[in-house]
Amino acid sequence: MQVKITDYGFSDSLKRYYVTYHVTGLTDEDFAKLTHVLEDPIMVRGNEIYLNVYFEEEYYPFGADDSKNRLGDYQAREEIEMTAYLLDLLEND
Repeated sequence: MQVKITDYGFSDSLKRYYVTYHVTGLTDEDFAKLTHVLEDPIMVRGNEIYLNVYFEEEYYPFGADDSKNRLGDYQAREEIEMTAYLLDLLEND
């Protein structure tokens, strides 16, 4: 499984911060399970999942001033954390 951030920012229409994760490399079984257990809004294209996670301003991972100077580090951390979260979902029956 690979998780990459494809978009992030502030949604004017929803008035919330968001991060969009692109999840690829799933087995058919893992894909089916995740599409049923994920609570955040998802979009499915083929066997890939686009997952939108919404944040209050104080929890938005790219809200810190430091994130602008070390954006790559922040993105990598978020991708790792989302991968760990998704793996945890897959391990729970």
